[in-house]
Parts: sequence; structure tokens; C-alpha cells
Amino acid sequence: MAPMATTELTANDFQKTLDETDILLIDFWADWCGPCKQFAPVYEQVSEQHPDVTFAKVDTEAEQELAAAANITSIPTLMAFREKVLVFAQPGALNAEQLGGVVQAVKDLDMEEIHKQIAEEEQNKESAPEA
Repeated sequence: MAPMATTELTANDFQKTLDETDILLIDFWADWCGPCKQFAPVYEQVSEQHPDVTFAKVDTEAEQELAAAANITSIPTLMAFREKVLVFAQPGALNAEQLGGVVQAVKDLDMEEIHKQIAEEEQNKESAPEA
């Protein structure tokens, strides 16, 4: 049997995985969720087409604190991080073409520009007078 292209993510290894990964996609799912089960093979299939991207899954039943920390309100929810920055978050199952498009869009991001925007936002927060 071929090794799975997706990894199970827990609260214990979330930060380490985020720190060590350039692009991290996370599928928040649960065993009782029909759309999650339909999305799983699509997620697995697309993960095999992008070996340079880490595809992870979070079982929201087993990892309730992690799901709560990520503000997951409906499943499946897909999140994408690039260089530790959340760049995509959307509930609902995608088809293979849509998921492939998300992966490509994340790969194509100008992270230098995004980091610059984040730094400017941080600076603006610090210089803004307290209300």
C-alpha cells in the first residue's frame, strides 16, 4: 500500500507542523459528516499531485480545542497556511478542480507582499491611539 499523502494533525503537533512547513493545507472534518467523507478522497487525490505541499486533516471530534481555536463552525472547512500565515479559509467541500485551483493560488501568492502588508498592519495597530 502506498503511503498516505495526508497526515493527521493534533493540537500537540500543530505548531511544529506549521513552523516546519512552507505550505500547509488543513481539512477540518468529522467521522459523522457526510460531505467530509465525500471530500476525503478528493483531498487525498489532490494531495498526491502536490508532494511539495503538506496536506493535513484535523478530526474535529478528537481535537475539539484545536477546532475551537481555529474558529471552525461548519465542516468540512479547508484552511491554507503559507509561511505560517493563514491565506485561505472556507467551509464546504470542493471538487478536485477547485481544490487544485486553491493549491495553485496559494503557491502563486507573493509572500513578500503579504508579509509587508502584515508588518504595516502591525505597525498601524501599534501607532493607533487607544479608543
